[in-house]
Amino acid sequence: MTNDMTIRRATVADASSLAAISLEVWLNTFIRDGVNAFFADYALEHFTTARFEEILGDRNETVWVSQNVVGIDGFLHMSANSPAPVDIASDLEITTLYIQPRHHGRGLGKALLKTGLQFCLDTGQPGTWLAVNAENEKATAFYLASGFEMAGQTHFTIGDQVYPNHVLQFRLDR
Repeated sequence: MTNDMTIRRATVADASSLAAISLEVWLNTFIRDGVNAFFADYALEHFTTARFEEILGDRNETVWVSQNVVGIDGFLHMSANSPAPVDIASDLEITTLYIQPRHHGRGLGKALLKTGLQFCLDTGQPGTWLAVNAENEKATAFYLASGFEMAGQTHFTIGDQVYPNHVLQFRLDR
């Protein structure tokens, strides 16, 4: 992690930056062989400024950003009251942890994750959970190396397409 980075709570003024990073990371991670209308329509519907403004106004949603001297280069989004699809004690979900690809390896993901785990402690949660695309081996390895453990399987659906996801949990009671 470099000294030119700050972790802070996101504000409504960050909504467009969060949408842009989401589009960049999601497309870079999952769309490898060209963009078709099916995936483009999904991304453009879900990763919008208005949607992030809505998230930032919801008391069950918490977003932290990693900001360098130029702007936001990553973020962590956590959702309270979000029961896991498998039997896990916590209902605090790590909904999204996105870092711009050119900033990977700088410790931003670890710093944001540490902030989220501190939030678990501060709010009395026994831990947190997340779902990660089963084909995203880099992300899965990152979470497992960060102390998460496999808790089960679920799926992510776009239209009539279904994609397997691992459900991982981090337990603070260990």
